[in-house]
Amino acid sequence: MASHAPSLYAATADKALTFPVLTEPARVHVAIVGGGYTGLSAALHLAERGVEVALLEAEKVGWGASGRNGGQLHSGQRRDQDWLEAHLGKDDARHLWDMAEEAKALVMDLIARHGIQCDWRAGLIETVHKRRLISDEIGYVEKLKRDYGYDAAEWLDRDALSARIGTDVYFGGRRDATAGHLDPLRFAQGIARAAAKAGARIHEGTRVTQVAHRTDGFELRTKRASLSADIVILAGDGYLHGIDAETEARVMPIDNYILATRPIGAGMPGGLIADGEAVSDSRFVVYYFRPTGDGRLLFGGGETYSRTPPADMAAFVRRHLVRVYPQLADTPVEFAWGGAVAITMKRLPFIRRLRPGFYAASGYSGQGVALAPYAGKVLADAILGDPARLDRFAALPCPPFPGGTLLRHAALVAGMTWYALRDRI
Repeated sequence: MASHAPSLYAATADKALTFPVLTEPARVHVAIVGGGYTGLSAALHLAERGVEVALLEAEKVGWGASGRNGGQLHSGQRRDQDWLEAHLGKDDARHLWDMAEEAKALVMDLIARHGIQCDWRAGLIETVHKRRLISDEIGYVEKLKRDYGYDAAEWLDRDALSARIGTDVYFGGRRDATAGHLDPLRFAQGIARAAAKAGARIHEGTRVTQVAHRTDGFELRTKRASLSADIVILAGDGYLHGIDAETEARVMPIDNYILATRPIGAGMPGGLIADGEAVSDSRFVVYYFRPTGDGRLLFGGGETYSRTPPADMAAFVRRHLVRVYPQLADTPVEFAWGGAVAITMKRLPFIRRLRPGFYAASGYSGQGVALAPYAGKVLADAILGDPARLDRFAALPCPPFPGGTLLRHAALVAGMTWYALRDRI
């Protein structure tokens, strides 16, 4: 069985948490493919309500994006409320905001109810990297207060922001007091423990190679045994390949990279980001960073589209780091890693019932710490007779990428290269 990618998170995770390989044929009511936030949350919420459920994970729980991401919990959807109102209307935009608030509350509830030790810290600042964006961002803070009753947002001018995060490269920022950050792998492991305790069967090292439709439900085929089920949830995000063509046409993985410095007192009095908040910026290809519990700076930046990771991931990310913190040019980097994050064309999540008994949730486009656990609960609720929230997600536009699965990658490279150029001008 594979181990976790060699990240800071893996180095500090619970290495004793393991689940057995599926070795004998079995049958359950609900089978879940993928052991990240979505699948684990769905398993937990189904098991807590007495449903016989089994989760199959190809590697380790939290092995994919759920255990490798930047750990940032944002408010709202990946698209802001202005975009949502313009494209979907004010009523639907309001519903999506309310659901995103429910998603944040669910993360807090999971941490509190199950005693998950994942270094949660409140506070996240969305910074502005171009002067011309200042007025729009100030207006957005006012809009959230006026139209959404959201008083947790405040504007920080350039001087206030610089004092708060230890760099003057940004022109201001929107601080969000109820967003924040956590250790993503420990959070995933905590949900896994809770799901197993509730009665969910979890199998690691069990890669699903095919999901076949049968007259009495579905058969999930793996290398060593098959699992039969009445209902299937696909929850593999950027690591589902060849399982379902409809999902794969609309959800595409791209690779993103992160480093962690040696401990430098970040998030501590006198250190960078002394108040301990997370930070992300307004680039399309986002920079995101935060202090860790032991005083490191964790920094994410740069993407690749070639399917081949950089030979030196630390050097690849460092060139982005020094644009924000030039004083860290010679600071030792002790961890560097990458992984796939799944995006959709509209940057809206792909959460829906594809056909009777067959559900999928993925494509969180960087918003997965909040939305993925929530999607798991939404799917569990729908399976148990309450599809209202699933129906709202299913109504969101999520077209296939141009060119299908064969040519979509070339289109993505062209598009992302253009947006990366726009970030620099």
